[in-house]
Amino acid sequence: MPELGRAALALCLGLTLYAVVAGAYAASTRRRRLAASAQNALLAAFASSAAASVVLLAALLRKDFSFTYVAEHTSRQLPTAYTISAFWGCQEGSLLLWLLVLTGFSAAVVALTRRRSPDLIVWVVPVLGLVATFFAFMLVAVSSPFATQVPPADGAGLNPSLQNPYMMIHPPCLYLGYVGLTIPFAFAMGALLARRTDELWIVSTRRWTLFAWTALGIGQLLGAHWAYVEVGWGGYYAWDPVENAALMPWLAATAFLHSVMIQEKRGMLKVWNVLLVILAFCLALFGTFLTRSGVISSIHSFTQSPLGGWFLGFICLVTLGSLALVISRLPLLRSRTRMESLVSREATFLYNNLLLVALCLTILWGVLFPILSEAVHGEQITVSGPYYNFFLRIFGLPLLLLMGIGPLVAWRRASLRSLGRSFIWPAGIALAVGLLLLVFGAGSSWIGLLAYTFSAFVLGSIGYEFARGTRARHALTGGPWLSAFAQLVARNRRRYGGYIVHAAIVLLAIGVAGSSAYDKVREQTLAPGQSMAIGHYGLTYKQLVKRDGPNATEFRALLDVKKNGHSVGTLASGKNSYRAEQQTSNEVGIRSDRLTGEDLFVIADQINPNGTVAFKVLVKPLVNLIWISGVIFLLGSLVTLWPSAAEQRRLATRYRELRAPARA
Repeated sequence: MPELGRAALALCLGLTLYAVVAGAYAASTRRRRLAASAQNALLAAFASSAAASVVLLAALLRKDFSFTYVAEHTSRQLPTAYTISAFWGCQEGSLLLWLLVLTGFSAAVVALTRRRSPDLIVWVVPVLGLVATFFAFMLVAVSSPFATQVPPADGAGLNPSLQNPYMMIHPPCLYLGYVGLTIPFAFAMGALLARRTDELWIVSTRRWTLFAWTALGIGQLLGAHWAYVEVGWGGYYAWDPVENAALMPWLAATAFLHSVMIQEKRGMLKVWNVLLVILAFCLALFGTFLTRSGVISSIHSFTQSPLGGWFLGFICLVTLGSLALVISRLPLLRSRTRMESLVSREATFLYNNLLLVALCLTILWGVLFPILSEAVHGEQITVSGPYYNFFLRIFGLPLLLLMGIGPLVAWRRASLRSLGRSFIWPAGIALAVGLLLLVFGAGSSWIGLLAYTFSAFVLGSIGYEFARGTRARHALTGGPWLSAFAQLVARNRRRYGGYIVHAAIVLLAIGVAGSSAYDKVREQTLAPGQSMAIGHYGLTYKQLVKRDGPNATEFRALLDVKKNGHSVGTLASGKNSYRAEQQTSNEVGIRSDRLTGEDLFVIADQINPNGTVAFKVLVKPLVNLIWISGVIFLLGSLVTLWPSAAEQRRLATRYRELRAPARA
């Protein structure tokens, strides 16, 4: 079996290398049969990477400890679900998952695009093949998951923090996002290589980009909730370098999705859009480098390995090669039109882009600074939360406000009269909400007050746009108002799906502001029978319970909970002691109030031999809006992604228009 896995990876490496060499030669010499052969090589590469993945998964399920990877990351006591998740839980397996997803996406791109855009796909294939060749080479020559050893009696097990249901979905979601960003990058580079600087590559990759962006966003929210319920520190985002590594490409892709509309509408920002795609892809590679190089300290990173240098070299190659290609095509990337007014929708999109990129680069500097300080001064100076929180406020609050302004401003040029009519309702709602918040005492945090007021403005703007569109649709077609609303969304899913996503971001902002600006924290050590109070909650420690789980010994401190003097149930908080791994994890107790969105969060920081427990208790207002925002974000993304017959006809017409110059 190990030989079969190694042979499958070696075959995959050969096929992707053939796709690079044969594809590039075929594209430059216009050899159609050779180009088709290179495309078929990518299809076969997916089959070979899938075969290697099946071999590793079978070894994990059989607990075949002759595989070094299986012995180091599973044990006989490990439940089957976590045995499967060990596939991507550690270095070599996660690289294999990356290769599997990349070759799968590449095969899908070839199958779906080879007839629709034949003059573009011939250049896209060598780019996809180059990226796949790098990852296949890493697995064959540097870090193979099919190394073998004399099998031990039992394995070392899986890190306790990874033994969580979120392990089954959070990493694959992130990988779909990371790897998915390869597709728009490959099409952008392919378009430049083919000297096609029109919007064909954007039209061809819009859904691929949206899918990758959605997966990356959902993956981060899943990771945040995982940290919230599992790590046991009372938060959901710690500005950890690897957390930031997932956020940065998402921010760059968000900027691209906004600015690409300007290129589609006005033929502007061609160079900027290509640079954003390069930035997003390179940041995705950079995140992979951070987890595998050992250059930073992170709970998410793998052990130090020889992969770091290879990844750094590949990132430099991709960055320099891409920028050189852009510079060589600058004469072809000139915009047809110019911005007519600083008060227009395209101007607000540009401001949005500048803020998103500024936030992204600020976070990148915070991640790089410890590495650079160690290289220059021999001492790693860590950049902590206050740095990131400061710039999140500086850039995040204007971004939040722009989400409400953008939909209300006309393309090309907006008049003061039209702006006044559009702004009156959202601005009125925001002013009323701000005054009410001051009356009810929310002025203790000006950041929270601004975030809530701006959020009210954005929600008012979104509601106004839906109401205005529904009214116009009802006047045109008649019938029930609900039917008019459904037709409005169905006929322009991209626009109104985007508004739903904006509403999700607003809820996220409200949840973050509420849970961080208005939270309460108290720490106290209790013996059985003793009580403590925090806010309108009272907690009484009843007893400590010990029980055996499938893979760990579980200790739980049971507490009776009262809210405003009335009993609302019990909470259990404690620790798990894992036998095979010989490690301990926190298991927090959380009581969520669905009506207010508030959480009572209890951590058993220390369980003492005499039966006393040191508790850390937090009250986090509105934190549940963060998780609700994830559901709405997914809904809005699905609306945007969901095709319609009318849109397919528009796309087909667009393809014909864009391909006509190439045929001519």
